[in-house]
Amino acid sequence: MDYKKVINHFPDFPKEGVDFIDILPFLHEKEAFNALMADIANNVHCPNVATVEARGFLFAAPLLTNTELVRNVIPIRKKGKLPFSEGDLHDVQIEKEYGSDHVYYRLSDIAAGVPEGDTFNITFFDDILATGGTACGIAEALDREVIHLNGKEYKVKIKEFLFLVEFPDLYDHDRINAIAPVHSFIQIDGD
Repeated sequence: MDYKKVINHFPDFPKEGVDFIDILPFLHEKEAFNALMADIANNVHCPNVATVEARGFLFAAPLLTNTELVRNVIPIRKKGKLPFSEGDLHDVQIEKEYGSDHVYYRLSDIAAGVPEGDTFNITFFDDILATGGTACGIAEALDREVIHLNGKEYKVKIKEFLFLVEFPDLYDHDRINAIAPVHSFIQIDGD
Protein backbone atom coordinates (compact mmCIF):
# COMPACT_ATOMS: atom_id res chain seq x y z
CA MET A 1 0.00 0.00 0.00
CA ASP A 2 1.24 3.48 -0.84
CA TYR A 3 0.95 5.21 2.55
CA LYS A 4 1.90 8.58 1.04
CA LYS A 5 -1.56 8.70 -0.51
CA VAL A 6 -3.16 8.53 2.94
CA ILE A 7 -1.43 11.43 4.68
CA ASN A 8 -2.11 15.15 4.23
CA HIS A 9 0.31 18.11 4.12
CA PHE A 10 -0.33 21.48 5.73
CA PRO A 11 2.40 23.95 4.71
CA ASP A 12 3.40 26.65 7.20
CA PHE A 13 1.70 25.00 10.19
CA PRO A 14 2.11 25.53 13.13
CA LYS A 15 4.42 28.27 11.89
CA GLU A 16 5.88 29.49 8.61
CA GLY A 17 8.43 27.12 7.09
CA VAL A 18 7.10 23.97 8.78
CA ASP A 19 5.43 21.33 6.59
CA PHE A 20 2.95 19.68 8.98
CA ILE A 21 2.24 16.07 8.10
CA ASP A 22 -1.23 14.97 9.12
CA ILE A 23 -1.27 11.21 9.78
CA LEU A 24 -4.78 11.20 11.24
CA PRO A 25 -6.36 10.19 7.89
CA PHE A 26 -5.15 6.66 8.77
CA LEU A 27 -7.96 6.72 11.34
CA HIS A 28 -10.47 7.35 8.56
CA GLU A 29 -9.45 4.37 6.43
CA LYS A 30 -9.74 0.98 8.12
CA GLU A 31 -7.89 -0.87 5.35
CA ALA A 32 -4.95 1.56 5.44
CA PHE A 33 -4.84 1.52 9.26
CA ASN A 34 -4.87 -2.29 9.38
CA ALA A 35 -2.13 -2.54 6.75
CA LEU A 36 0.00 0.02 8.57
CA MET A 37 -0.49 -1.69 11.94
CA ALA A 38 0.58 -5.02 10.41
CA ASP A 39 3.69 -3.35 8.97
CA ILE A 40 4.51 -1.71 12.29
CA ALA A 41 4.02 -5.01 14.16
CA ASN A 42 6.36 -6.78 11.71
CA ASN A 43 9.07 -4.19 12.33
CA VAL A 44 9.00 -4.10 16.14
CA HIS A 45 11.66 -6.35 17.65
CA CYS A 46 11.40 -5.43 21.35
CA PRO A 47 8.80 -6.24 24.00
CA ASN A 48 8.72 -2.62 25.18
CA VAL A 49 7.67 0.33 23.01
CA ALA A 50 8.22 3.95 24.07
CA THR A 51 6.09 6.52 22.30
CA VAL A 52 5.36 10.23 22.51
CA GLU A 53 1.90 11.75 22.93
CA ALA A 54 -0.47 12.07 21.38
CA ARG A 55 -0.40 10.70 17.87
CA GLY A 56 2.18 8.06 18.76
CA PHE A 57 -0.25 6.58 21.29
CA LEU A 58 -2.81 5.94 18.55
CA PHE A 59 -0.42 3.68 16.66
CA ALA A 60 1.61 2.11 19.48
CA ALA A 61 -1.24 0.99 21.75
CA PRO A 62 -2.75 -1.44 19.18
CA LEU A 63 0.57 -3.33 19.22
CA LEU A 64 -0.48 -4.70 22.62
CA THR A 65 -3.26 -6.64 20.90
CA ASN A 66 -1.97 -7.38 17.40
CA THR A 67 1.43 -8.87 18.22
CA GLU A 68 2.53 -11.31 20.91
CA LEU A 69 5.96 -9.68 21.20
CA VAL A 70 4.90 -6.26 22.51
CA ARG A 71 4.06 -6.44 26.23
CA ASN A 72 4.44 -2.82 27.36
CA VAL A 73 3.89 0.67 25.98
CA ILE A 74 5.84 3.42 27.76
CA PRO A 75 4.03 6.77 27.44
CA ILE A 76 6.09 9.92 27.09
CA ARG A 77 4.02 13.00 27.80
CA LYS A 78 4.06 16.76 28.18
CA LYS A 79 4.30 18.50 31.53
CA GLY A 80 1.50 17.87 33.98
CA LYS A 81 0.07 14.83 32.19
CA LEU A 82 1.64 11.97 34.19
CA PRO A 83 0.86 11.49 37.89
CA PHE A 84 3.98 10.30 39.68
CA SER A 85 5.58 9.22 42.92
CA GLU A 86 8.71 10.95 44.17
CA GLY A 87 11.74 10.05 42.03
CA ASP A 88 9.67 8.33 39.33
CA LEU A 89 9.18 11.14 36.80
CA HIS A 90 12.08 12.12 34.52
CA ASP A 91 12.25 15.34 32.52
CA VAL A 92 13.83 15.44 29.05
CA GLN A 93 14.49 18.66 27.19
CA ILE A 94 14.02 18.13 23.46
CA GLU A 95 14.74 20.28 20.43
CA LYS A 96 11.98 20.21 17.85
CA GLU A 97 12.00 21.75 14.39
CA TYR A 98 10.10 24.75 15.72
CA GLY A 99 11.61 25.17 19.20
CA SER A 100 12.59 23.48 22.42
CA ASP A 101 10.19 21.67 24.71
CA HIS A 102 10.11 19.24 27.64
CA VAL A 103 8.63 15.77 27.82
CA TYR A 104 8.43 13.33 30.71
CA TYR A 105 8.49 9.59 31.31
CA ARG A 106 8.15 7.44 34.42
CA LEU A 107 10.64 4.78 35.46
CA SER A 108 7.70 2.74 36.75
CA ASP A 109 6.35 2.52 33.19
CA ILE A 110 9.64 1.04 32.02
CA ALA A 111 9.75 -1.34 35.02
CA ALA A 112 6.23 -2.55 34.14
CA GLY A 113 7.70 -4.01 30.97
CA VAL A 114 9.69 -7.09 30.10
CA PRO A 115 13.47 -7.21 30.57
CA GLU A 116 15.57 -9.37 28.31
CA GLY A 117 18.48 -10.60 30.40
CA ASP A 118 19.74 -7.56 32.29
CA THR A 119 18.25 -4.98 29.89
CA PHE A 120 14.90 -3.41 29.12
CA ASN A 121 15.17 -3.30 25.33
CA ILE A 122 12.92 -0.66 23.82
CA THR A 123 11.62 0.21 20.38
CA PHE A 124 11.15 3.98 20.13
CA PHE A 125 8.10 4.76 18.01
CA ASP A 126 6.94 8.19 16.86
CA ASP A 127 4.87 9.59 14.05
CA ILE A 128 7.44 11.93 12.45
CA LEU A 129 11.24 12.03 12.17
CA ALA A 130 12.12 15.56 11.09
CA THR A 131 15.16 17.06 12.83
CA GLY A 132 15.57 14.08 15.18
CA GLY A 133 15.67 16.27 18.28
CA THR A 134 12.75 14.56 19.99
CA ALA A 135 13.89 11.03 19.20
CA CYS A 136 17.53 11.59 20.08
CA GLY A 137 16.79 13.54 23.26
CA ILE A 138 14.45 10.89 24.61
CA ALA A 139 16.59 7.95 23.48
CA GLU A 140 19.76 9.41 25.00
CA ALA A 141 17.93 10.01 28.29
CA LEU A 142 16.43 6.50 28.36
CA ASP A 143 19.80 4.91 27.55
CA ARG A 144 21.22 6.48 30.73
CA GLU A 145 18.55 4.97 32.97
CA VAL A 146 18.93 2.07 35.37
CA ILE A 147 15.82 0.28 36.60
CA HIS A 148 15.84 -1.29 40.06
CA LEU A 149 13.43 -4.20 40.21
CA ASN A 150 13.20 -7.09 42.67
CA GLY A 151 16.71 -6.42 44.01
CA LYS A 152 18.32 -6.32 40.55
CA GLU A 153 19.58 -3.53 38.32
CA TYR A 154 18.57 -3.41 34.68
CA LYS A 155 19.94 -1.21 31.94
CA VAL A 156 17.64 0.50 29.47
CA LYS A 157 18.50 0.40 25.77
CA ILE A 158 16.82 1.84 22.71
CA LYS A 159 17.35 -0.93 20.15
CA GLU A 160 15.52 0.60 17.18
CA PHE A 161 13.60 3.63 15.97
CA LEU A 162 10.34 3.32 14.05
CA PHE A 163 8.60 6.29 12.43
CA LEU A 164 5.52 6.60 10.28
CA VAL A 165 7.06 9.49 8.31
CA GLU A 166 10.72 10.40 7.84
CA PHE A 167 12.29 13.51 6.34
CA PRO A 168 15.70 11.99 5.52
CA ASP A 169 17.21 15.35 4.51
CA LEU A 170 16.50 17.10 7.82
CA TYR A 171 18.13 15.09 10.61
CA ASP A 172 21.64 14.21 11.74
CA HIS A 173 21.99 10.61 10.54
CA ASP A 174 25.22 10.07 12.48
CA ARG A 175 23.68 11.11 15.79
CA ILE A 176 20.56 8.97 15.50
CA ASN A 177 22.31 5.94 13.96
CA ALA A 178 24.84 6.01 16.80
CA ILE A 179 21.90 5.22 19.09
CA ALA A 180 19.98 2.66 17.00
CA PRO A 181 18.90 1.88 13.44
CA VAL A 182 15.99 3.81 11.89
CA HIS A 183 13.05 2.37 9.97
CA SER A 184 10.20 4.42 8.53
CA PHE A 185 7.17 3.68 6.40
CA ILE A 186 6.97 6.97 4.45
CA GLN A 187 9.97 9.03 3.31
CA ILE A 188 9.51 12.62 2.20
CA ASP A 189 12.34 14.34 0.38
CA GLY A 190 13.14 17.94 1.25
CA ASP A 191 12.73 19.28 -2.27
